[in-house]
Amino acid sequence: MITAAEQRPGTTVTLLPGTYGAGPVRRTVLPSGLRVVTEEMPTVRSVTLGIWVGVGSRDEDLTHAGSTHFLEHLLFKGTARRTAMQIAAEMDAVGGEMNAFTAKEYTCYYARVLDDDLPMAVDLMSDLVTSSLITPEDVESERDVILEEIAMTDDEPSDVVHDLFAEQVFGDAPLGRPILGTVESIKALRRDRIAEHYRERYLPQDLVIAAAGHLDHDVLVRLVERAFADGPAGSGRASGPRTGSDAPSDAGPGVRTVNRRTEQANLVLGGPGLARGDDRRFALGVLNAALGGGMSSRLFQEVREQRGLAYSVYSFASQYAGAGIFGVYAGCLPAKIGDVLEICHAELEAVVSGRGLTAEELERGKGQMRGGLVLGLEDTGSRMSRLGKSELVHPVLLSIDDILARIDAVTLDDVAEVAADVLRRPRSLAVIGPYDEPDFATYTAA
Repeated sequence: MITAAEQRPGTTVTLLPGTYGAGPVRRTVLPSGLRVVTEEMPTVRSVTLGIWVGVGSRDEDLTHAGSTHFLEHLLFKGTARRTAMQIAAEMDAVGGEMNAFTAKEYTCYYARVLDDDLPMAVDLMSDLVTSSLITPEDVESERDVILEEIAMTDDEPSDVVHDLFAEQVFGDAPLGRPILGTVESIKALRRDRIAEHYRERYLPQDLVIAAAGHLDHDVLVRLVERAFADGPAGSGRASGPRTGSDAPSDAGPGVRTVNRRTEQANLVLGGPGLARGDDRRFALGVLNAALGGGMSSRLFQEVREQRGLAYSVYSFASQYAGAGIFGVYAGCLPAKIGDVLEICHAELEAVVSGRGLTAEELERGKGQMRGGLVLGLEDTGSRMSRLGKSELVHPVLLSIDDILARIDAVTLDDVAEVAADVLRRPRSLAVIGPYDEPDFATYTAA
């Protein structure tokens, strides 16, 4: 399977054959470098269309911090052809849904409509992505909205603690900075900086049009060609998948706390994980499921069911290009945080020093991954997201059967090997509650 960067512009290739009642996955690279990737689902009457941009908060320097998410807001505020009200009214008039989100490595604008309304959705979404006015007035009004969004997030300690943990693990590298930006960076952002980010990052070679549902690939390609005809000129070659690494300069181990008189303490304990291209990510996924991925997991059973120390406890793993993160989250009464941390440390240590996964846990972890994968792809939105994200960050699109086979191939030895690596890495702790950093000096030893 060739990557989009290797594909000759103006051609179409089939990435995957049709399976399980869905049509083939096809990709066309237009002469500008713009990509159109589709999966036909003939048994539905809807289509989800996504315009994916290969830029996230990871791509910002300090002078543009928060620009990517700021743009996500501004692109809905109006173009030369449509006001913000007209953008909303056109989608409402057909009962469609549209929204957007910003991540650390990409941004997505998407719409879900009836199949008959796909031409309207292509025209509308391409207009707002390529022709936003970004007026000074809109910048100022959305600045206040984003500051409100940051304030709302700050009122959710369970969200803030994850940002705090990323800051500790990745240090001052871009992956360690919050996607929304900070109050200081948003207040400092000027209209020309945001517009500069827009001009430099929203180029055809960095865009992917992904769609799944009741559609015809060739018809969609013609719609996209027409909609983007007057947009920015491209390089003539699609960009390759994201690679490289942001080397953290002052990563953990360490402790970060935010002292708040909260009724519940929120903590994340962990450290660096696996990069996205690491083949061991499937074994790590099985380990994560068994350790803290469900109600039968070790952490849930020990912390909540057996000891009643926390309502919410789970483990997680996130992969990026050249970097990753692995951690355990728990929310508990402030007086119980010591016991919770002791158990979390003990369970992490047990996996790598004598009490590895049992055969039963291995199979249960595999089953959880299999079920989560397949059940998560039962609608057009999730199918579209799989296509768009894969085009930007993976060298190839694995079929569902390929992924299931890789999960099934994981052995106890594979899990033990990845656990001995990842769970032995320098460990950091982030806490939000009525504490100070010296209160946790003994809890970060690997």
